[in-house]
Amino acid sequence: MVEYKPADTIGIKDTEQLRVMKAGLFEMASLRMSQNSRDEPTILGLDLVGLNPDYKTGKAVADAYAPILDARLQKQFGVKLLGVWPFGPQVVFCKPPIGKLGDLKGLKVRVYDQNLAKFVESLGGTPVPISFAEVHQSLSLGVVDCAITGPSSANSAGWPEVTTHYLPIGMQIALNGYGITLSAWNKLKPEDQKKLQAAFDGLLAEIWEYSEELFLDASNCNVGKDPCVTGKKFGLVNVPVTPGDLDIVRKAVRDISFPSWAEVCDKSNPGCSAAWKKAVGPIVGMN
Repeated sequence: MVEYKPADTIGIKDTEQLRVMKAGLFEMASLRMSQNSRDEPTILGLDLVGLNPDYKTGKAVADAYAPILDARLQKQFGVKLLGVWPFGPQVVFCKPPIGKLGDLKGLKVRVYDQNLAKFVESLGGTPVPISFAEVHQSLSLGVVDCAITGPSSANSAGWPEVTTHYLPIGMQIALNGYGITLSAWNKLKPEDQKKLQAAFDGLLAEIWEYSEELFLDASNCNVGKDPCVTGKKFGLVNVPVTPGDLDIVRKAVRDISFPSWAEVCDKSNPGCSAAWKKAVGPIVGMN
């Protein structure tokens, strides 16, 4: 029997999940990866800016990097990684009119991790870390000009009420995961471990498929197109993604996000970037 408790009802922040699992307060959790990366920088290797521009690449990266991350989480936190799943591409919503990615120059942009902050800085924007719950008001009051999240999350939170333009270029795919404490895992019989892992594998396959469907539908909803089944229709300006924008995002891995992350990760986890290059490098041409 499993006792389920949503994080927002128990007063635990999504930045503290690994800590509370290590302390034994919970045996299993849905892990917000980027939010926990300050405790473990190795996590960010899953979803560097520009690394996962589409679902196919994101799945390949997740499959290649999950064993490396699993070993690290087991060693540092006593947590076994049961699998990785996506929220979906993280895209741009802006209050001032924009026509391309470069128009973020001079604008204040809400970000959610340090890797994304470095990328926004490279465009000439000012990254502003703000929790998701505070973004709507921050956009409304002009604390930030733009904000980055998935189209479905933005739709449900009403961001299109306080923005005008939507640039659907995926900078990250917001990979997250499921974890179980090693103490709980090791109490299970081998056959029960196999059953539990198989159940999570099936769930993860469904989430990957549904996430892509949801991304397309929510994007339609935000710009007032049909079909729009899952969200509320708005009338944001749908900014075309240019080849130049795609090139900027693709080059970000090699030029910005990997170098800045590798330096931080190698300090706390020697060999971190080398392991990433061996497992993930071939997928994105960084052998």
